[in-house]
Amino acid sequence: MASYDRPRAGGSPRPLGTGDTWWYAAVAGEAAGSFSTRVRTRTRRGCLGAVLLLTVVYAGLVLTATGRRWGDAAITGRRADTAAATVLRDHPSLAGLTTLSLVLGCVVLLAAGLIRKRYALTGLAAGAVVTALALTGLLQRYAPRPRHADAGGLMSSGFPSAQTTLALGIAFGLALVVPYRPRSVAVGAATLWAVCVGAYTIAAGQHRPGDVIAAALVVLAVFCGLLAVLARKGKVRPGARRGPTVPGLPVTVPLALLAAGGLGVGLWLLGDTLALPSAAPYDPAELRLAHRCGQALAAGVVAAAGLLLLGLLRRVDVEGAPTPYRLGGPFVEAAGAPGDGELVGPFTEDLDHEIS
Repeated sequence: MASYDRPRAGGSPRPLGTGDTWWYAAVAGEAAGSFSTRVRTRTRRGCLGAVLLLTVVYAGLVLTATGRRWGDAAITGRRADTAAATVLRDHPSLAGLTTLSLVLGCVVLLAAGLIRKRYALTGLAAGAVVTALALTGLLQRYAPRPRHADAGGLMSSGFPSAQTTLALGIAFGLALVVPYRPRSVAVGAATLWAVCVGAYTIAAGQHRPGDVIAAALVVLAVFCGLLAVLARKGKVRPGARRGPTVPGLPVTVPLALLAAGGLGVGLWLLGDTLALPSAAPYDPAELRLAHRCGQALAAGVVAAAGLLLLGLLRRVDVEGAPTPYRLGGPFVEAAGAPGDGELVGPFTEDLDHEIS
């Protein structure tokens, strides 16, 4: 931890020294040593919560017959959904555009960090994306699933979705390389793009809704864990009070509406779609309803993951330790240059400036 993250052993605040976040303690009324602890605690809870939700989604949508039947109905219902089928038929270039957007997203992430000379943070962001993709590949290959789960001529299980993992990983990586003030705009806009990538994979029949939901939870767990490690190492500092909240409203408000609407509509339709018969034939209307339910739930979870990360990083700057605090002026100049561990102020021991 950094020097300003170590409180005194007795519990009382220690005297401030050079490099301390004295202004945060004065303005926010909070001891400087508790900031990194609070950030570490809430990001660690976010990581554990994402892992628990991922376990629930895996158990419910992969290991149970009802969950597998719902996922198969959602992927089959894309043919019964005339709106989605028409868009994909009239715009066959969407597949190429999705791949191109993923490549451009990787370039933007690396360029944003390298241009700003944030080499360490750029490496951490890229490493987190690679880690999320590696975990996705391991789950796709080695996660146990029933042998008959992919029978009936349907696509093999792609739990979680690699495309959504990459898209949302790029969006979350921008939180590390983009400056503090435009961070909400960048992460929010990239999360909306990740929602579109996930929706396309479902509409094109590449992934089930549960695959997209699981991908969002994997990325959220990885980045929350990374932020917890950064806070543990004292690499976070308080952000400005007037931060990116207001400039980011044009992006975060639609993201919040998408999260609330997607989860609300999806959960409302879920009760009807889970009552599908155990064997074919199915009613085309029920299949179409299952597809739309899956699209709503997947979009709501991805949007909610982006909002949660922005909430965990509220007033948190990850660009290193604060600049040391030093006062200047004629009194300090007359006393000479202070030492590294010496707290300076407007009054010195020079007797010529003593107040009688």
